[in-house]
Amino acid sequence: MRFFSKAKKEKDAWLVFAPMPQGMALATMRRHGASTPVLLGCVEAVLEGQGADDALARAARSRNAARFRCSTLLAPSDYQLLTLEAPNVPQDELKTAVRWRMKDMLDFHVDDATFDVMAIPVERASGRTPSMFVVAARNSVIRQRQELFFGAGIDLEVIEIPETAQRNVSALLEQDGRGLAMLSIGPQGGLLTVTYQGELYLARRIDVTPAVLDEGDADRRHAALDRLMLEVQRSLDHFERQFGFVSISKMVLAPGCSESLLNYLSSNMYMPVVQCNLAEVIDLSAVPELQDSAQQAQYFFALGAALRQEVIAP
Repeated sequence: MRFFSKAKKEKDAWLVFAPMPQGMALATMRRHGASTPVLLGCVEAVLEGQGADDALARAARSRNAARFRCSTLLAPSDYQLLTLEAPNVPQDELKTAVRWRMKDMLDFHVDDATFDVMAIPVERASGRTPSMFVVAARNSVIRQRQELFFGAGIDLEVIEIPETAQRNVSALLEQDGRGLAMLSIGPQGGLLTVTYQGELYLARRIDVTPAVLDEGDADRRHAALDRLMLEVQRSLDHFERQFGFVSISKMVLAPGCSESLLNYLSSNMYMPVVQCNLAEVIDLSAVPELQDSAQQAQYFFALGAALRQEVIAP
């Protein structure tokens, strides 16, 4: 299983299986080039106990899984995302060189890792040494996920991570020639990304949840907002030093971020801060309940993963 695999067959839609507390969210998206992506369906399937395979198989059949390319998402606790300087080696030696470099960076033995890489583009004139993202997960985690889908009779092509799912949404919101920062906050924490020309340049996890930001005690709530602001500002300052050729036009808050957070960041950031409404960039008419921001937040990463696009090899 490869995280960032190349397409093997011609299909224009993805069916994503994204883990949720009681099961999986299933989101199907059709996308034709630069036209507005169309959401074909979005439901939650409850998976419990030993019957998880059967429940997943029934859910897949209900969404006509055989028609679509299928992917799933890992939870943040299932993997590590590293940033490394790109090894100056031939392509066929890249994986070996990366494995050697990350052996002291993982919290488990490198021989127990399944990993893949994704380049971070740089402009030649910038003089910056090329770097890359490396996503690594324990073999046991990948094996367990593969066995679940195999048992359900689902042809799983790709394993995604939330960072690439958020990148896909961010890319739809970019202005030509400008980068875009995006912040999502959910039960599993905050995620700050920066994209430019549809590519992921920055991915930073932030230890904050909606419960912390909605703390009833005003002093604790303001302290949490201050910590979040500091983390975001430090990350963006570091990004600007590393990638001076990328000018960020604005920060977009993913669905589910509170109005109080929007107001706080708008008052303290040096760039515009706006709230995202997925209905402005995705045709949600087939699932009208997703016009609601809370529903968009619940399925945000499933929808983002379903926006995946690939260049089909001839």
